[in-house]
Amino acid sequence: MEIDLNADLGEGAGFDAELMPLVTSANVCCGAHAGDIETTRATLELAKRHGVSVGAHPGYNDRENFGRRDQSLVVHQVFALCADQVRRLLDLAIPQLVHVKYLKPHGALYNQAGRDPEYAEGVVRAAETHQLLIVGLPGSEMERVAGGRVPFIPEGFADRRYRPDGSLVPRTEPDAFVHDPDEAVRQVEWLIREKGVRTICVHGDNPQAVAFTRAVRAALLARGFVLRPFA
Repeated sequence: MEIDLNADLGEGAGFDAELMPLVTSANVCCGAHAGDIETTRATLELAKRHGVSVGAHPGYNDRENFGRRDQSLVVHQVFALCADQVRRLLDLAIPQLVHVKYLKPHGALYNQAGRDPEYAEGVVRAAETHQLLIVGLPGSEMERVAGGRVPFIPEGFADRRYRPDGSLVPRTEPDAFVHDPDEAVRQVEWLIREKGVRTICVHGDNPQAVAFTRAVRAALLARGFVLRPFA
């Protein structure tokens, strides 16, 4: 069985060089919630060197909260936020001959677009404008709004716990994170089987990200999974 393994990179966490060889897709920060131009360039170069697929990872311009605080926006503001950040990433990627293939919102933007049709519409419009696929939670508003407009790739998380309705346990709640790689792989198998996910995320800003990702990757391969980018 094939699965894509993605990570949020280019955020200045300091682990990109170690994580890039372990994943098959990189969600590259567009410089709003974290990162800077030089970090983005370096991340794109790493992705190119290791043959890793690249996606745009736009977020709220809220560095103090790492883009993880909800914002009150309307559709055209969400569209402008995403489209402008994707354009800035493309301006860096094209000269390096790196093809940006998809859009995955970051943090609070991801969560709001997952549950609110206006935020989802803004994200989908940005993906349409730049002819990108969209990555998001299965059964989310992003998936519904994307239907018939842009291809949607359902995503699961190896290092986050889920509520019974399929939403993520908020980071502010106890026991929101999965730390044990074996538990993570069991969750991945459930997500593939029950939710139809095609890509699995590990967060690159986690201090244990490298060891955790290496262990999850090894466990997936040991169970017969083929790691391959979805695009």
